[in-house]
Amino acid sequence: MEAYRDSFGNWCTRIVAPKGRTRVSADAIVNDSGAPDVFVPQAQQLSVSDLPEETLLFLLGSRYCETDRLSETAWNLFGQAPKGWGRVQAICDYVHRHITFGYEHARMTRTALEAFYDKTGVCRDYAHLAVTLCRCMNIPARYCTGYLGDIGMPPPYGPMDFAAWFEAFLEGHWYTFDARNNTPRIGRVLIARGRDAADVAISSTFGPNTLTSFRVWTDEVRAK
Repeated sequence: MEAYRDSFGNWCTRIVAPKGRTRVSADAIVNDSGAPDVFVPQAQQLSVSDLPEETLLFLLGSRYCETDRLSETAWNLFGQAPKGWGRVQAICDYVHRHITFGYEHARMTRTALEAFYDKTGVCRDYAHLAVTLCRCMNIPARYCTGYLGDIGMPPPYGPMDFAAWFEAFLEGHWYTFDARNNTPRIGRVLIARGRDAADVAISSTFGPNTLTSFRVWTDEVRAK
């Protein structure tokens, strides 16, 4: 096993697996403030000419985010929305209503444009569509993957899974937005950021392989 950082600054592990069954696992304790996602409704949108150079990449189209195909739609939908936080929230509200969630709708090749027309998907589809619409409105947006448990949420609790959300760049800072849940959450654990899901796959395999089992857990441990 070898560790390295990719072009987005994410930690990656490279594994050369032998023939036969291979089990890969990781466990960690994360110190969290217990506070929900930051809410800054007064955060303003910067003009493109004032954006830092490192954010410009996140205005462009990418593998799953077809800004060229959704630009006109985005301006028709959100051109009159208040700039800044209000515009990003309007995009989240729209995507949250527009897509029906269901694991049976999961498809790893679905793009933002297809999610827009299919109106079904999982968290990555919500994130891809919201990211694309933000970029179309000249708001830098980047895709995030990580863990999101049920801390602070009422039961019943469903099975744990990886989660996807996004960050938008407003007034000099990256802020967390989640079109799938569309409410501030507690205990969000970021794993990686990128242009879209192609940049932050949980695993990339080369050669024939079969996934036989998969488990994710996020449990709250209260400090004594």
